[in-house]
Parts: sequence; structure tokens; C-alpha cells
Amino acid sequence: MLTDLTIKNVAIIDTLHITFKPGMTVLTGETGAGKSIIIDAVGLVMGGRASSDLIRSGEDEAVVEALFDISTLPEIKQLLLEAGFDSADELLIKRSLSRGGKNRIFINGGMATLALLIDIAPRLINIYGQHDSQTLLKPDNHLRLLDAYAGLGDLRQKFTGLFSRLASVRETLAGIENAEREAERRLDLLSYQSDEIAKAALIPGEDERLEEQRKLLASAEKLGSVSSEAFDRLYGGDSTLLGQLKRISGSITELSTIDHSLQDLATSLDSAYLQLEDASITLRDYTSRIESDPMALQQTDDRLDQISRLKKKYAPTVEEILVYKSEIDAELDQLQSREQSRHALEAERTRMEEELKLVGGELSAARLQAATKLKHALEGEAHQLAMKGAIIEPTLEALTEPRSSGFEKVEFLFSPNPGEIPRPMAKIASGGELSRLMLAIKQVLPEGDVPTLVFDEVDTGIGGATSELVGRKLKNVATRQQVLCITHLPQVAVFADQQLRVEKLVEGGRTSTRILELDQNERTCEIARMLAGSTVTDSAMKHATEMLASTARQTASNK
Repeated sequence: MLTDLTIKNVAIIDTLHITFKPGMTVLTGETGAGKSIIIDAVGLVMGGRASSDLIRSGEDEAVVEALFDISTLPEIKQLLLEAGFDSADELLIKRSLSRGGKNRIFINGGMATLALLIDIAPRLINIYGQHDSQTLLKPDNHLRLLDAYAGLGDLRQKFTGLFSRLASVRETLAGIENAEREAERRLDLLSYQSDEIAKAALIPGEDERLEEQRKLLASAEKLGSVSSEAFDRLYGGDSTLLGQLKRISGSITELSTIDHSLQDLATSLDSAYLQLEDASITLRDYTSRIESDPMALQQTDDRLDQISRLKKKYAPTVEEILVYKSEIDAELDQLQSREQSRHALEAERTRMEEELKLVGGELSAARLQAATKLKHALEGEAHQLAMKGAIIEPTLEALTEPRSSGFEKVEFLFSPNPGEIPRPMAKIASGGELSRLMLAIKQVLPEGDVPTLVFDEVDTGIGGATSELVGRKLKNVATRQQVLCITHLPQVAVFADQQLRVEKLVEGGRTSTRILELDQNERTCEIARMLAGSTVTDSAMKHATEMLASTARQTASNK
């Protein structure tokens, strides 16, 4: 609920602070005192149009702040959390207007966007008056009102969920169908690539091994001649290195028998001879294995060329080519199974379409039945609210394509006078009529979810017993929701739980507005003024006292 409203430099208001209480609050006062300006200020914190014309003359900035108790509104707290704002039990909305065009919005101290304000504010407060009866002026809201009256919230939610899931399935199918040709091309390409890599039968590390093998095959002649020559020099005859070393080793061995100090040298020479002999045998065996094989060289070159082409097409290494093949094989599996997926989705779409028809048909039938009942209920309330002969005609029009709300759209047509054809409310209903129509709706609908309702001009064109009935009906709404009402009728004002008087003052050559919360004696005087006009008589005071007492008794007996 709205607990506090602070207004600075708006129109003729200098500085004004109002503390609101639960139940029904009425704002009374002379015409032109500034009551409608207060409603305009509330409209600003709801995201209404901001104009520099609202800024008080001589001032550069206007500010409106509204404090709400949201302790029982978890959905508002969730919205704030999702938007990155603090979600305590109190919500402070501030809006400032400047002549320079820098208009700002703050939510709980943080700067916010107009879009967020427009999303949150209508969940907190609704205004019904000459300019602000948006609920009734927008036909999209009429369907929600009918569903609320008929108690179709769960059925409508079920339809909306089905509609959303069906839309998702249809979107997926459309994507599959649109991509069908591209998928076929992709399938052909990937199949070719997978087959090409598979036929190559690549082995990790194969390219490195083949490069080494190619070097050997390409150098076979050189390897054979050099190794053969080396063997001949080592072991080919008496003049070879081994022959000479053998003679030297024998000589030193003979000398070591004379000079023992040469024994280590003789041993070293003997060891060197044995090592060279082993090396020569190795060379002999190596030379015997070396053969020039042009065919093997050509096969190796061909295989390396094949691998090189695959590297250029797919990946820089054999290992990465094999990884790529695994990836495209997985994609191939998905593409090849798309037919099965498409058939499954088509079956799901058919099933959901049938279920949507059943639920939508049930919803349509319930709406049609409820529309007649709602018509009679609203007309009965409207006739009591000084709109004798008014006709309210809920019309249900079938849609060519269903929406998330159902198979039809609903609009309440309105005729204020007998003999006139019912027409859209936005084109025919006055501000006062809209306020009273909304009051009528609040009488017949279940408890509303918007915590604060503002009624402006609800008493336009009525008087006498009808005025008292309007007051009683406002009081009834106020048992469920906070009600703020601007009124000129004492028969309405006496039902208030809180009465505020708006006054216009002229001080220092400037006009300003102030607001006073009235105690019981002050209320009596204000009701008497509303009864008698500028000159309050004893009779008016007595009548005001009786009216307040009678209303208090009625209220106590109804509890």
C-alpha cells in the first residue's frame, strides 16, 4: 500500500507531505485547491508522461516521492531483485523533472529506467479518473477482468503454458524445415570428408616415421657406398686400420714384457682393436642391408603426399585430423537422426494442438457463460451508481489465430443512455463514468491484486441516495484494498477511515497548496462545509454530526 507521498514544486504545490493510512482515504477541499494535482503527482511515480509544464513557476526542478509497503507483495520483491535493486519491505520511488529535460527515476535510491517503473507501478497502484482509467480503456484488460470474474485463472494459465510450449515446438520444426536443404548439403560434405579420412587409414605418428624412412630410401646409394668404403678401410686387408693396429698392439705387448710400465698401453691398444673390430662387423652387416629400392621410395613419397593433402584440408597434424573426423562423425550422427527428431516433433505438435483445442474450447465455453452473468452484474451495479439505463455488453470475437490468452478477444462495449448503440469505452465513457464503472467492477470481482486504488471524479453527476451508495461501495472495496478518493460529496466523505483537506493559500504574493489530516471535530466541520457551502450553519453542523455517527454505526454493525 501507499504509505507516504512527498511533492515538491509541482504546479501550485511548494512542498507537501502526505501520510496515508490503510482503508479508505478521502481528499476534500474547495475546487482548484490542488486535489487533482496530487493525483497527477501519483501518476508521475506510476510512469506517466513527464512535462516541464508541471514544474512550479520560478523553480528549476520538480520532485515526487512515493513510499510503498510491499511486505505482502513477493512478486514485486522478485521483480526488484531481478532488476538488481534492494527488495526490503519498503519501496521508495522518486521521480524528478527539470526544465533542462534531465528527468530521472530512482528506485530504492538507485537510478532506474522508465520501462522498469512502468512494469512495477501498475502492480502497486491504479488510478481511475478522467485521464487515467487505463484498465477499462485498454480492451486487452477486459479479458483478464472476465477471467477473474469467472475464476478461470488456473485454466487460462494451463492454456498459456500449452500455447508457449506449442510455439516452441513449432519454432523448432520451422527451423528444421528451413535448414533442410542446407542440412542435406552439410550431410554430403561431411560424409565425403569422413570417408576420405577413413580411406586414408591414418595412424598417429605415421607422418614422422615415413619422413624418416624417406630420408633413408632417398640416400640408400650414398649410405651403401660410404659404409662399404668405411668397412674396407677398417677390415679390408693387411694395410687396413685393423691390420696396422694389430701389428702395433703386438709390438707394444712384446715390449711390455720388458718394460712393465707399457702394460696399460698394451691393454688399451688391445681394447681399441676389439672395438674397431666390432665396428667393422656392424658396418659389414649394415652395408649388406642397404639396397636401393625406387619403388619403395615412390610409395613412401605417395603416402606422404596423401597425408600432406589431408593436412592442408583438415588440420596441421595427423592427430588433429583424426580428432576432426571424430567431430564430424558426431555431427553426421545428429544430421542422420534429424528425420527421427522431426517425426517425433511433428507427433508432439499434433498432440499439443489437440490438447490446446480441448483446453481452449473449455476456456471459451466458460467465458461465454460468464460473460452473460458479468453483464447483468455490472449493469445492476451501474444502475445503482446513477447510470440508469446503461448497457454493458461483453463481446467475444473469435481470433483467426489463437493467442496466449485463448481463442478469442473480449471487449466491454458501453452505452450510457437507452437507445444508444454500445460502443468502445474509450470512445464514449466520461471520466466520471469510467470511475464508477471501475467501482462497479470492483464490487463484482474477487479480491484484487493491486493494493492501492485511486478514484477521481467517481461522484461526477450524482447526488442524494446514489452518493451514499457510492460511498458504501468504496468502503466495501476498502476492506480489501487501500482506496484513495477525491470527492466533493459529503455522503461519500463520511465513509472515510482517513479524511484529508486540501487548501489553497496565498502567501507573499504566491499561491501554494497545503494538506491537513482532520480529526473528528475537524471532519464534522468539513462535512458541514461540504453540505452548506461557504457559510456553515448550525443545522449543517448538526446534519454532519448525524451523518458521521450514522456511518460509524453502520460500519460497526457490518464488522
